[in-house]
Amino acid sequence: MTYLKTALCATAGALMFAGAAMADPLASPAMTGPVLANPNPISVDAGPLGQVYVSGVVSGVAMAQSNPAFGDHKTQADISNGQVVIQTTEGPIQFYVQAGIYSLPSLGLGYMKSDKITDATFGAVPNAYVKIVPSDNVSVMIGKLPTLVGAEYTFTFQNMNIVRGLLWNQEPAVSQGVQFNFASGPISASVAWTDGYYSEKANWISGLLTYTVSPSDSVSVVAAASTSDNSHSSFATSPLLNNSEIYNLLYTHNSGGLTITPYLQYSRVSEDAGLGIPADSATFGAAVLGKYAFSDEFSLAARAEYIKSTGSVAKGTPNLLYGPGSKAWSLTVTPTYQKGVFFLRGEASYVQVLDSTPGFALGDSGTDKSQFRAIAEAGFVF
Repeated sequence: MTYLKTALCATAGALMFAGAAMADPLASPAMTGPVLANPNPISVDAGPLGQVYVSGVVSGVAMAQSNPAFGDHKTQADISNGQVVIQTTEGPIQFYVQAGIYSLPSLGLGYMKSDKITDATFGAVPNAYVKIVPSDNVSVMIGKLPTLVGAEYTFTFQNMNIVRGLLWNQEPAVSQGVQFNFASGPISASVAWTDGYYSEKANWISGLLTYTVSPSDSVSVVAAASTSDNSHSSFATSPLLNNSEIYNLLYTHNSGGLTITPYLQYSRVSEDAGLGIPADSATFGAAVLGKYAFSDEFSLAARAEYIKSTGSVAKGTPNLLYGPGSKAWSLTVTPTYQKGVFFLRGEASYVQVLDSTPGFALGDSGTDKSQFRAIAEAGFVF
């Protein structure tokens, strides 16, 4: 597994990639809430560039956990976001640049401090692209792009929960390449040709199709796969995942203060002697994410997940989870308070591992079967 993922939930994906939606300067970076973007970002008249918007987030986290991974700590504090976003949202040629420092906390994995994870993954400019908009319903994005896969985004402030989930650990986060977007009526679609799990080799194709059933309901289908072998390996690029295929089925319902997104995920790595993969391996996961706003200032988010992997050690199956044939489930609860540009939220999460291989599970020795985390995040959106 690896620290990965900016994912798209169904309705947010439609908002972000439909050309017309970008008339709203707050459409990017996409945020599912409960943390809400500043509705009045800094705006500068840049002459031939048009109106340039400057926004961002500054936040920190404090965490306590049981059974920390080798080299991790039971308690720690860190910067979770120190990011600035500069973008244009009008005209036939637009741009988006997101720069700064960040952490990528994820359930069931050790925590790495923001300065180290920024250098080890996507660098100080994790997202940056030029967007060509020839018409209201067609656009093309070229550069460092957020993934089309999954239901959770890369950075803490974008998601319902502070820490990303177990399914997120299987997904790509940031990819480099080109993406074509189309929206017409209730249908929006995106197709991307990228380097997948940030491998620097353009051999991945991804697709997202969203159908808006009603003003409150939408359904999305996602498919992504490697088209050729790629042996590249880095902290951000798992060779196994980078030579895989992955699929999602997502449903999103918004009604009043309630948002709920159940989704299914399947991933598969095929046997490949040339890459040293001795047998097929796969994961199947299911999750439900939801939030409810009790008022303009207070909301509660929750997530439940289950994921299992196939195979066995005896068959030489590659490890995609906590050893071949392992399983895990998680529960997360996240209350959030936001007043103006200030937000404060806490989180309690629990992970339970089943049928793990010794050395690949939780804790210092990789043999523990559970982990509890309590985490708080506070900051400002501007």
